[in-house]
Amino acid sequence: MNRHLLVALAIAAGLLLTLPWLLSQGLLNAAIQMLIAALFATAYNLLCGQGGMLSFGHAAYFGVGAFGTVHAMNALGGTGLLPTPLMPLAGAVCGLAFGAVAGWFATQRSGTYFAMITLAIAELVHSLAPHLKALFGGEAGVSTMRMPAWGLDFGSTTQVYYLTLGWVALSVGLLWLYTRTPMGRLTYGLRENSHRLRFLGYDVHRLGTGVFAISAMFSGIAGGLQVLSNESANYVVFDPAMSAAVVLNSYIGGVKLFLGPAVGAALMTFFGYAASDLTQSWLLYQGTLFVLVMMFAPTGLTGLLAGVDGLRRRFGTARMLLPLALALAASALLASGAVFLVELLQRLFSPDYRALWQQKAAGGGAWPAVNLLGRGWAPGSVLTWAVPAGLLLAGGLLAWQCRRAMQALALQEAPEAAATAGAPAAREGFA
Repeated sequence: MNRHLLVALAIAAGLLLTLPWLLSQGLLNAAIQMLIAALFATAYNLLCGQGGMLSFGHAAYFGVGAFGTVHAMNALGGTGLLPTPLMPLAGAVCGLAFGAVAGWFATQRSGTYFAMITLAIAELVHSLAPHLKALFGGEAGVSTMRMPAWGLDFGSTTQVYYLTLGWVALSVGLLWLYTRTPMGRLTYGLRENSHRLRFLGYDVHRLGTGVFAISAMFSGIAGGLQVLSNESANYVVFDPAMSAAVVLNSYIGGVKLFLGPAVGAALMTFFGYAASDLTQSWLLYQGTLFVLVMMFAPTGLTGLLAGVDGLRRRFGTARMLLPLALALAASALLASGAVFLVELLQRLFSPDYRALWQQKAAGGGAWPAVNLLGRGWAPGSVLTWAVPAGLLLAGGLLAWQCRRAMQALALQEAPEAAATAGAPAAREGFA
């Protein structure tokens, strides 16, 4: 593990430990959800990124772990062999058991067929859950309470945060240690060439089932932590949107790096909390970001950062300052122009504006102004549409300049590399 990564992990650990003193209770709740989403994405990445098995129904194991935990909390009351801090173990057991059964069926096939089987299993659970009221509580769900244990009452958000942080750190650490084991190495073999593993004598189906079950177990822990945070579970946890979210979060973060999905899940969860309060179009932005990442940075955001670091080592920090500054400025201008245009159109086509426009039109008045960024913008004014057009044009020009700067660096490097390669040959000829 390189020194820079260790420094980054130490800074992240220090920041996570001090968050309760830096954030309000509402933002601390958001931090808890970010940690849970990070663990869920890391567990999912064991199956998808490391094992090469794309699952479209991983919310099923998250939900089974959640309901296993909520029933354990109600049955045991947070005492005995399973006090409140250890309740996620119930989610782990339920996730492992259900994942082993579902994985045995799903791993009979690979590729698209595997993905469709996982989707079918998740849809089956999602469809049955509302009708099994004794188990899933119907539309009301199942409620519970965190009981005191180990001298803590778990009545404050801070205590729940530290409990969640401890479980997430332990689980992510165990998942990382798994990747260093022989079975963890074979998991990468499943992704790269399962036929070769089978030729070498390994039972690929049993290995795939084991990886599936381990991934489901840690997903169940994430579901158990969700129950500890909310003190309830509803069949909504089986919703296909949960399965889609973990796929998007993982790929946005980058499935090729171990912590990539965790970073993507944390960022997108925070984005959802922040953007949903500001705009009704936040899901559009989320989907657009996913498309852009897949088109221009298929290795995810962490892969993009790793690529920038590689360019820095290749060309030098000083020569990379200009292209990096151009790229950041272009991204800011393009994002600003796109957001301005989307928000303007969203308000223009909203039912409230349509009713206001009809009222104005009946009185013979002009189109009413659209309130955006603290001022009114007249839809019929050229300036209103010139602002996003100018931002997008300026961003596009800067992006073009950034590309030219990178091409110039590559051209400068080519003669240097040729000279370096030719020097030994020249010396050899002289001798």
